[in-house]
Amino acid sequence: MPGHVDIGPRQVGAGEPCFVVAELGANFNGDVHLCLRMIDAAHAAGADAVKLQKRDPSMLCIPAQQRNQPKDSPWGILSYADYRRRLELDASGYDIIATHCRYRGIPWFASAWDEPSVDFLMKYDPSCLKVPSACLTDLSLLHAMRRTGRPIIASTGMSDEAQIARAVAILGPDRLVLLHCVSTYPAPVETLNLLCIPWLRERFQIPVGYSGHETGISTSLCAVVLGASVLERHFTTDRTLFGTDQAASLEPRGFATLVRDVRKWERARGTGIKTVSDAERAVLHKLRRFP
Repeated sequence: MPGHVDIGPRQVGAGEPCFVVAELGANFNGDVHLCLRMIDAAHAAGADAVKLQKRDPSMLCIPAQQRNQPKDSPWGILSYADYRRRLELDASGYDIIATHCRYRGIPWFASAWDEPSVDFLMKYDPSCLKVPSACLTDLSLLHAMRRTGRPIIASTGMSDEAQIARAVAILGPDRLVLLHCVSTYPAPVETLNLLCIPWLRERFQIPVGYSGHETGISTSLCAVVLGASVLERHFTTDRTLFGTDQAASLEPRGFATLVRDVRKWERARGTGIKTVSDAERAVLHKLRRFP
């Protein structure tokens, strides 16, 4: 049976309550005040943590011809490179977010897309770090994350078994959670391949979760039923806001409904051992004629 990973005060793994993460990503479009409103809404909707994404804009892996491509944005027409820079928060923005999350009592962490971002995030003493799917084959980045000694959550979108096994070997299995993921936005339901969740858990013998990019909530609940110990969904206060992730995001009401249904499943799943329950005994004595 796969073990557990401690993320802050929480144990993550089989038999524990699912760790539900609201992925803010770039949905707040570089506006720290909108980010704070999203944090408040995610907290109210029952999220166990909120997650951001940190990149060093100077290290973006963009083909040269794409860097100067015009991009429509909330700030007008920008080059794609300038657009990506506008989405990033500096240290003052993260200072505000860290203070606000402490005030709200909700943990935050972030995906690190490059080694400078690992160093940046470590200044905030994060309870864990996240490997985005796009970076699972960046071996230098994986080694940098391993050296921090922090628990790591790694998404596996766009990766095959050999690539995942190599990442697990580098990151180490002791403080690692793998997330099954399909990296399309939004992901068509027929592509979700949710049976990879129990397969990953059996194959690597570590806690496994699910990062969902689909629309709706039913399939994310199915992921938890199949054994996801972590559930990550993109979160927004308004799906009509600018941004490529908005269509694959849940608004507060939908996120709260998903959290409610996950907690209902946790109360309903029981032990798997068939017995006569205490609640059945009165009915048994009333209706059963033969022992």
